[in-house]
Amino acid sequence: MKDTDTIDPADADCLDRLLTRRYSCRAFLPDPVPQETLERIVTMAQRTASWCNSQAWQVVITRGAATERFRTALLAATDNGTHDSDIPFPREYRDVYLARRRECGFQLYDSVGIAKGDRAASARQGRENFRLFGAPHVAIISTPEPLGTYGAVDCGAYVANFMAHRNFKRSVESLESPTQPWVGSRCLPGWLGTGAWAVALSGFGPP
Repeated sequence: MKDTDTIDPADADCLDRLLTRRYSCRAFLPDPVPQETLERIVTMAQRTASWCNSQAWQVVITRGAATERFRTALLAATDNGTHDSDIPFPREYRDVYLARRRECGFQLYDSVGIAKGDRAASARQGRENFRLFGAPHVAIISTPEPLGTYGAVDCGAYVANFMAHRNFKRSVESLESPTQPWVGSRCLPGWLGTGAWAVALSGFGPP
């Protein structure tokens, strides 16, 4: 390693703070993020490592009326039951993975005052995912279908860095589980390129 490549301990401390302070935001202010901030975040996230440097992600960021059109499309998809995923859902959660998933879900519902077992309230809150919790922006991350799992994994790495850089810019925060592809390309006509998988949807803005 060259002397100029030596990692400053302060850099590691900064990264630790960024990862530690990420949290699940369940309501956003409508204020848009400045364009300069958006460009800075995307430029930093673009440095994500990828398989054979393929940089397999395509990113669309909405604002204003475009966010509202996208929000409407998501709500329509969930209301008519067409929000199927391009990537298969996990076949089964077992053991510690199931325990972690349950603990996370209980904590999230508890944070918004929903009692365990209240299925009606849980369903209403679940619908908020498709309303993007009122976020003024959404980042739509997709990959060409021929790249398959390799492209999806690269997109996951990109999303992680995108989230970290958003937290670095104090005006924005991340949604819970942005890497879950719970909406497929079939219900997003016009938003993705031909033959693309929708890998992640992430609403963001000032909390």
